[in-house]
Amino acid sequence: MADADTKSTRRYRKVEVRTWGDEKFRRLSPMPPCGQGLWLFLITGPFTGPVPGLFRAGRAAMAEELDWSLEAFDEAFAEAFREGMVKADFRSRVVWVPNAIKHNKPESPNVVKSWATELDLIPECPLKWEAIEALKASVYALGEAFAKAFDKAIGKPLPKPSAKPSAKAMLNQEQEQEQEQEKKIPLNPPAGAGGKSRGKRQKSERIGYPAFVQACRDVGQHQIQADDPIFGFADDARIPREFIALAWRAFATKHRAGRKQQAGIVGWRAHFRDAVRGNWAKLWYFPQDGGEASLTTVGIALSRERDAEAARKAEQQEAA
Repeated sequence: MADADTKSTRRYRKVEVRTWGDEKFRRLSPMPPCGQGLWLFLITGPFTGPVPGLFRAGRAAMAEELDWSLEAFDEAFAEAFREGMVKADFRSRVVWVPNAIKHNKPESPNVVKSWATELDLIPECPLKWEAIEALKASVYALGEAFAKAFDKAIGKPLPKPSAKPSAKAMLNQEQEQEQEQEKKIPLNPPAGAGGKSRGKRQKSERIGYPAFVQACRDVGQHQIQADDPIFGFADDARIPREFIALAWRAFATKHRAGRKQQAGIVGWRAHFRDAVRGNWAKLWYFPQDGGEASLTTVGIALSRERDAEAARKAEQQEAA
């Protein structure tokens, strides 16, 4: 009974999406970059559509709409991401706000049916399927009529997860493991810091590899973002994206205990791109027939090492 009372006393306010484009609203002093401001933008802003919490948008487009720098947008987004309030696949330009449907439930089965057109416009990617599965659970809980409407809106069975992780998933896994390892390694102090805390790093400050990993962790990002230009290069050069994950493994191993420094996060990411473009680790070669790149013996050995580590980890998890 207490739960029912609590739900009945919840207060909601409707906000028109066109508020963000209203002439008088836009003449007001702008909202400074912050996590709370971004959250309001994500649930009421002009990129939102009829499907609660799921829409298509890129980082640069949202930053421009808010009149924030891309760096400021990333910092605000990292805040919301760390709280589990939003997910994004920025390479596919897909944003997902998991709890949006709790605050904006469909008013009728017909509303759910109307989602079909919008869902077709959302680029296909794992995050889209994750969002649809979550939406399905929420809509099914509203009753049989809503469930039938949802099935009609989807119109086709959801793709089954692949047994083999995607290249993106493998790269993310490599980077997450790297971040865990770097937690145990003292960071190289910034040059000229004198042992004192300097707060936020300057863009031009040269930092070591462990500090680079820590800086990415601080802003809730992978060391190499999903929309990094290196993936476009790999596609153009016909280098399988799985090889990029191997290149990262070799790159991290080389620099983890090294003394090399680069100009912040930007510098280290650029250094990795150079390593991939130049195939510094000698992981792949191009056949004479001009086909897709293949692994060298060095690349094969590194791939087998990675697979063996993954198998051991799986066995340990099963035994736990």
